[in-house]
Amino acid sequence: EVVAISSSNKKEDIAKEKGAQHYIDTSNTDSINEHNDSLDLILNTISAPHSIRTFLGLLRTNGTLVQLGAVVVPMDFMNIALIRQRKSISGSLYGGLKSLQDCVDFCVEKDIYPDIEVVDHSRVDEVFITLASSQSSGIRYVLDIEASL
Repeated sequence: EVVAISSSNKKEDIAKEKGAQHYIDTSNTDSINEHNDSLDLILNTISAPHSIRTFLGLLRTNGTLVQLGAVVVPMDFMNIALIRQRKSISGSLYGGLKSLQDCVDFCVEKDIYPDIEVVDHSRVDEVFITLASSQSSGIRYVLDIEASL
């Protein structure tokens, strides 16, 4: 099963449209409590400073939190959360071209595709403003370099 996690309920509909069976709103204590100690794996893509304590509580025994977002400040968590239930924290950039290709192949096989919008250089400021406003559309922006030359 796929569980989507976000800091509000704004992205619940799009997460479920994209295939998530469950949704955890980390700003809602009931939502967190419903899923505590239930997840085997969390892929954390947040690249801004944040606490991972909530994520560790969501992992079951032997669960792993994989840090994919590069946070440039120290992460804050209690190591007892790892020790008691043999939880792990790991990290990955993308693992090289073979790993990246394996990921793309997996997404194709499972029919997982992002919603994208291709933009040229004239819209870069607009895109940054949209991204900074915590937009909930789930759209990923792709800069068309050739059209921008």
